[in-house]
Amino acid sequence: MSILAAYVVPHPPLIIPSVGKGQEKAIAQTIHAYQAIAQRCANHCPETVVVVSPHAPAYADCFCVSTEPELEGSMTQFGAPQTTLSEKNDLNFVQALASAAAQERVPLVGSTKNQSSLDHATFIPLWYLEQAGCKASVVSIGLSGLSSEEHKRLGELIAKTATQLNRRVVLIASGDLSHKLKADGPYGLAPEGEVFDREITHIFDSGDLAGLFGFDATFLHKAAECGLGSFQIMAGALDKIPCTHELMSYEGSFGVGYATAAFESLESPNNAPLDRQAYIRKINNAGIAHLKIDPYVRLARYAVEQFVTAGNMPSLLQDLPLELREKQAGVFVSLHKFGQLRGCIGTISPVTGCVGEEVIRNAISAATQDPRFEAVRPSELDDLTYSVDVLYPPMPIASASELDPKKYGVIVTKGFRRGLLLPNLEGVETVEQQLAIAKQKAGIDSGDTDVELERFEVVRHDRGGQSRNESKRS
Repeated sequence: MSILAAYVVPHPPLIIPSVGKGQEKAIAQTIHAYQAIAQRCANHCPETVVVVSPHAPAYADCFCVSTEPELEGSMTQFGAPQTTLSEKNDLNFVQALASAAAQERVPLVGSTKNQSSLDHATFIPLWYLEQAGCKASVVSIGLSGLSSEEHKRLGELIAKTATQLNRRVVLIASGDLSHKLKADGPYGLAPEGEVFDREITHIFDSGDLAGLFGFDATFLHKAAECGLGSFQIMAGALDKIPCTHELMSYEGSFGVGYATAAFESLESPNNAPLDRQAYIRKINNAGIAHLKIDPYVRLARYAVEQFVTAGNMPSLLQDLPLELREKQAGVFVSLHKFGQLRGCIGTISPVTGCVGEEVIRNAISAATQDPRFEAVRPSELDDLTYSVDVLYPPMPIASASELDPKKYGVIVTKGFRRGLLLPNLEGVETVEQQLAIAKQKAGIDSGDTDVELERFEVVRHDRGGQSRNESKRS
């Protein structure tokens, strides 16, 4: 055997009820996902659970693995001394990993006696596994000050060791995201924090773990990230293993980013190969609110995947926010592949009964009816990112002086010809440029001033789950 599955989990102490004492309700989605992960892990019946933690003993020039026979811990430092754990260390796995590390020249040392206690970032996921009835030996590993490539190499050795020992292994990558998401949070606010969390959750959602290795060190420092090294070790462990990928939750309620994600081996006897229609049925049955970040974007993705794979127009999901089920608005849906536009179709004014139906209709049209592109193929689905622009009702204006290409989109009309351009497009800096492009799209002569003008504002929902009044693509 090898790695059966790997899971990303955060480690806020208050997620333990005896510590949170009710505060944990503010991150209910995280708790729901944590419980689901613990049950999945138990279902795999692992012999060994490897936990990688940013709060385990760490050194600048090497990794540390616990070598004590028994690993014990409690929530004493968080006011709950009654909450304790005692876990058996898998010393055979530790010894085999140390041998492989020495052979491959990956610096790995054992722990000392005063390092036998479980740190809270290891304790918390193990507590949830115990609640789910998961019985397994444990291997506890810390991070280091070494390069991201060395973290990946250690992950590769964990997978290699599991294979050599024919051991059923689940890996837990414990780590919070940014600690700087709110001005009133414990660590304050930094714009890099939101960007970091958006990128990491997109990486988990897309399954493209190579993206974990491209961050600038200065940016990471400003973002005050916590778990990237854990995630990089996980990426190394999964490097040669075909697996599913699923972002299960993301919350930043306390100014710290908490993400959960699941990566499960397709080679495990407990996992059938990923069936896309079954995946779609799962989303349809479970809803998208607690699994995904932005319901507009996820609804667009759901619509495209169901249409491209099953050939039918999906029904509106029942657990969408009221604004999607009850309001009406014009909507543009854009698809991108590797950063390049792959389709964009929209409606200036609503043509369906609600925004959700508008998203479904235009998402499918963007994937299949944009005349600039061939229809999206099933093999492309995992490479697509989505954005949804919801248009405020257009307002007639008397002259071009009332336009601002950064703030307002424009509609140009002459007779039956009508052209629209979204706001804040890259390369469109002036009103003159904005009008010229809109006229060109409508087939109106660029010098023709006998036109009707309307302006509108846009709320964008992008792949990272953000809603903002800006667009950066055509």
